[in-house]
Amino acid sequence: MKITLFTVESANRMLPTIRPQLEELRRLKGELDRAQSKVEVLELAMAGASPTNPDVRERASLVERRKLIADRIQSLILKLQRTGCQLKDLDSGLVDFYSLAGDRLVFLCWRLGEPEVSHWHTLDGGFANRQRLELE
Repeated sequence: MKITLFTVESANRMLPTIRPQLEELRRLKGELDRAQSKVEVLELAMAGASPTNPDVRERASLVERRKLIADRIQSLILKLQRTGCQLKDLDSGLVDFYSLAGDRLVFLCWRLGEPEVSHWHTLDGGFANRQRLELE
């Protein structure tokens, strides 16, 4: 795997590109979750139903829709990863960027809704251990 290194400035320049992608991913994930819930309800409702039952047809349609949404999500995630960013949590819109702090590899950390990249953490530290950047 090739690692792309970012400075704070280059990570911030990526935000106008990745922000709309993350917003679209979150919207699609919500749509996928709703479709999945409806499929589960329909599966309960159609126990013993004939193939011509409207619930059976609706479930089949939803399963197909769910697959299309999942494929689109996968495509957008791959597109995001090709930028060098690391999607860490879709629900919160959490993205990490590989960076160097001296000679140490770290992550610059940004979450959807934040105006700019302003935190970092160690590779194994995660979001809970992120720290504010000390910019001069």
